[in-house]
Amino acid sequence: MARYTDSVCRQCRREGTKLFLKGDRCYNEAKCAIMKRHTPPGQHGQARARKMSEYGTQLREKQKCRRAYGVSESQFHKYYVMATEMRGGLTGEHMLVLLERRLDNVVYRLCLGASRAQARQWITHGHILVDGKKVDIPSYLVKPGQKISVRTGSFDIEYFKALREQGADKPIPKWLELDAANLSGTVAAMPQRDDIDLTIEEHLIVEFYSR
Repeated sequence: MARYTDSVCRQCRREGTKLFLKGDRCYNEAKCAIMKRHTPPGQHGQARARKMSEYGTQLREKQKCRRAYGVSESQFHKYYVMATEMRGGLTGEHMLVLLERRLDNVVYRLCLGASRAQARQWITHGHILVDGKKVDIPSYLVKPGQKISVRTGSFDIEYFKALREQGADKPIPKWLELDAANLSGTVAAMPQRDDIDLTIEEHLIVEFYSR
């Protein structure tokens, strides 16, 4: 995936909503960029907003979702194709469930990472185990019953030490179970649409790719 090197707060401002890309900073209103500056980034960000076309609305919704989960355009489209091939239910909901099942997202949802970017780093650096085996692929799709844990050799990392001592500082989705003392969690069930707290209108994304 091409690496984004600019300030990630610009992405939140561009989409006009919090994408929670900076971990704890996003929960601090005094530091959150979008709370301080509601306009899009760039020298023309304060210009009067024009009415967005139907295509523009669909594009922005797709970009918002893609940026929130931190995936490239090709990866994102792959999940859409996978969702169209799944039986039963709505394509948009299937796509969001696939994104939620990504290992980097699950590590983040379990509070084993302050953000999806940090969770992705833990995974690629070999700190995360799935059913006791190292998995260094952030896009790995978890299944119900699998156990996600931090390898014992990484327990001394300051972030993990704080988690063991203080517990999770954010609510854990009901489809996951966290054991903070042992830095592990279990996938209790498949995620449902109601479990996804991002404000995404997935039908607009389906319409975008169906053009």
